[in-house]
Amino acid sequence: MADDASQPDGRRPDPQAVDLSTADLPAVVRGAARRLADAGVASPRVDAELLAAHVLAVAVGSLRSALLTGSLVLDDAQRHRLDDLVARRARREPLQHLTGTAAFRHLELAVGPGVFVPRPETEVVAQVAIDAARAVQERAGGGVPRVVDLCTGSGAIALSVATEVPGALTWAVELDEAAHGWASRNLRAHPGARLTLVRGDARTALRELDGTLDVVVSNPPYVPGDAVPVDPEVARHDPPVALYGLGEDGLEVPRGIVAAAVRLLRPGGVFVMEHAEVQGAAVRDLLTGDGCWEDVRTRSDLTGRERMVVAARSATPAPSAPASAPPTVVPLVKDSAP
Repeated sequence: MADDASQPDGRRPDPQAVDLSTADLPAVVRGAARRLADAGVASPRVDAELLAAHVLAVAVGSLRSALLTGSLVLDDAQRHRLDDLVARRARREPLQHLTGTAAFRHLELAVGPGVFVPRPETEVVAQVAIDAARAVQERAGGGVPRVVDLCTGSGAIALSVATEVPGALTWAVELDEAAHGWASRNLRAHPGARLTLVRGDARTALRELDGTLDVVVSNPPYVPGDAVPVDPEVARHDPPVALYGLGEDGLEVPRGIVAAAVRLLRPGGVFVMEHAEVQGAAVRDLLTGDGCWEDVRTRSDLTGRERMVVAARSATPAPSAPASAPPTVVPLVKDSAP
């Protein structure tokens, strides 16, 4: 039985919670923002507005207008739902897990536990791949660019290419079961995209395409094992398989991605890979050391930090590699969404 300090449903009251039974919408949002700020959330007001908009099922722009005009009202169920979401966000659960979506370029992706939440800085990585694919179309007089996204996660980069470069043939490769499920869900939301999702190891998948691709793009795991992320949202909630690149320098998985790009790309094909700010020199050395790349450059993200390598495949033959089992191509219609 609940004690006298408990609510009727057995939950103990949160002393920081706004009195949702009497507060109007602007007061609720202000109180939520204060609570998130006290919890160390980086963008408390924005997060409070996004959570309120999510509960009310309106666009955040409409919510902001309503805060000025008083045209929206929370009913009791919505008040309690918002209170619960604010409490979870204050405990540093990712905002995108609470709303179930993440914005990436023009896309709204379904995300949640088990998949890496795409970051704004990766939008620049996608842009470089998109530009390279468009260049192929222009040079070929309307040809068909062939692009693969290795370690696709939620499918953010692959879907950006497939939807922003009409006619491109795009493949997305993901090994982790949970992440693959989220990617499948996002791909089903864009049935017109010419995109094939492959369940397999990004380092060995798609051998039938060796030497034929125009663009290989990847945001692989690259965090060193001893570099625990500072933000609780990342350290506690992003899947470790999507963060840690293995090896002392975190570059064991990226090395495998580079090797895959060597065999997949045609001569002149473009390789784009995200990495940590401190890994720029090491990744450039990785590419220049094998003789298979030309025009190796480090590019900056939206904040001016060196966060990706871009290179062109030279005409040097790819090193021979042992044969491996074919990847598992999972038909989207048979996938179960998370």
